[in-house]
Formats: sequence, C-alpha cells, structure tokens
Amino acid sequence: MIELLEVIAIGVLAGVIGSMIGLGGGVVLTPMLTLFLGVPIKYATGASAISTIATSSSAASVYIRSGLANARIGISLELSTIVGAIIGALTAHYVYSSGWTWLMYIIFGFMLVISLMLTVRRREGGPTNIRPPDRTTTILKLYGRYHDLSSGKIVEYYGVRWWLAEFILFFSGFSSGMLGIGGGVFNVVGLDWAMNMPIKASTATSSFIIGATSATTSIIYWNLGYIHPILASISIIGVSLGALIGARILPRISDRQVRWIFTATLGYLSANMILRGIDMSGYIVLPRVQQYVISLAIAICMVLILHRLYRGNAR
Repeated sequence: MIELLEVIAIGVLAGVIGSMIGLGGGVVLTPMLTLFLGVPIKYATGASAISTIATSSSAASVYIRSGLANARIGISLELSTIVGAIIGALTAHYVYSSGWTWLMYIIFGFMLVISLMLTVRRREGGPTNIRPPDRTTTILKLYGRYHDLSSGKIVEYYGVRWWLAEFILFFSGFSSGMLGIGGGVFNVVGLDWAMNMPIKASTATSSFIIGATSATTSIIYWNLGYIHPILASISIIGVSLGALIGARILPRISDRQVRWIFTATLGYLSANMILRGIDMSGYIVLPRVQQYVISLAIAICMVLILHRLYRGNAR
C-alpha cells in the first residue's frame, strides 16, 4: 500500500512540473521511479511513456479551452515527432540489448544541456514577438493569440521558421522514443526559440504535441514488453491529477517564472543523467547522494545565472 502511494505521489509531482513547463511528466517520473523506488529503467520508461499521454491529454484540454495551446501549429509539427519516436524506440531496444544504457544517459544529458542553452538565449521577461511572419507563417497560417492572466493583456504572435522547428522536433520524438519522456524539452526549444512563440504558448502547445508522440512510443514499448500494466496504471492516476493542477497554475504565473522553473528542472536533470551515466559505466564510481548534491548545486547555479541575465537585460 505504501509503495502504491509513493508511485501516486511521484506521479502527481511529475504531472505538475511536466504540464507547467511543457516537458511532459516523464522527465520527472522516469528518474524518480528508477532512483527512489528501484524500478528497472526499461519499465520506468514504459510507465513514463504511458503516463505522459495522460499528462499531455489532461493539460492540453485545459490549454485548448484557454487559448494557450495552438492546435494548428501543433498538428503541423507532429509528423516529425512521430517519425522520431519510432526511430528512438527502436534505438532504445538496441541499447538495452547491447548493454550500452550508460552511454545513452550521458548523450541525452548533453542534449538537455544544449536545449537549455538555446532556451536561455531568449531571456526576455515578457511575451514579446520580434520576428515578422515569413513564408511558412502565411502558407500554414501559423499565428495565434491568447489572454495572459498574469498581465491582463491580449498576446498576439506569429510562428516563424517552421522548417527549423520540424528539424528540432524530430529530435524531440527521438528522445521520447528512446527514454519515454515525451520529448517536451525539444518541443519547447523548437516552439520558443525556433518559431519565436511566447514561452507560455510554447509550453502549452508542447503539451498538445506530446500526446501523439508518447502514444507512438507506447505502442512500440508495449510490443517490446517494456510496459508493466500495474505500474503504468498507478502512474497514470498521479500524473493525470498533477497535470490538471499544473495546467491551472501556468496561466497565473509570469513568463519569467516559467523560464526559471524550466531552467532549474533542466539543469538538475541534465547533470543527474550525465553523472548517473558515468557511474553506470563503471569507470568512475559516484555515490547516489553525491550525484543528487552535485545535480542540485548545478540547478541552483543555473537559476542564479539566469537571474543575473534578467537583471542585466533590465538595465
């Protein structure tokens, strides 16, 4: 009974964070199930892939009604994520069969660092748009508007450089298929940095896209035997509840606060994945407590650096 409550609690936390920053609950769910409850990683990623469908569906339904999620932009990008998810899931199967899981942790950790650097480069505090519409914006009608509750203003924006977002979101799908985490990290980078959408619209639209990507991953994982029905079912309960909570918090906080949460989460997870991969390799032994402390210190430093960038930009 206690273990069931622990899984539900972890799912709630994963759902709240995942829906607020557009990453999908799997980014938090997978490492917590593996590190704190001792769940084998292939089953943790399987539960994560299934739960991420619940996260995105719960959050996306709220975001669509509020106008934050842009369904047209999301649908225009989903083919890339689905193809990437298929390739990523097959890559994961090869990795598990070959015993190279530690290497993939390190590679993906660096992928998170790259996505974090790209996102932090756009450090404006408010929902601004600095690029005029381009050809793809006009042809595909990639534009939208929403009411920002934190500022009380109507925000209008154009989605530009659709081709670049397609390329980035392929890697989003690949990461989803490989680690069952939904791929929201690269979704936000593609929407926020490449297409120049406001961060709130980016995270909300990311939740919309994640559903199809995770569904593709889950189908392949089920056929490979990586989904434990009971673990996945319990995780869904917690993640769904957390996603609804997070989706109601997002419209009430500022874009700057969303970026801080995004930065802290990616800073911690990227460091933790790299350190764990190094420890799993057997070349350097790093106690789990040491991994947690170093990862937390890096996340705090990331937030402090971002805070200084904001202050410098304000001047």
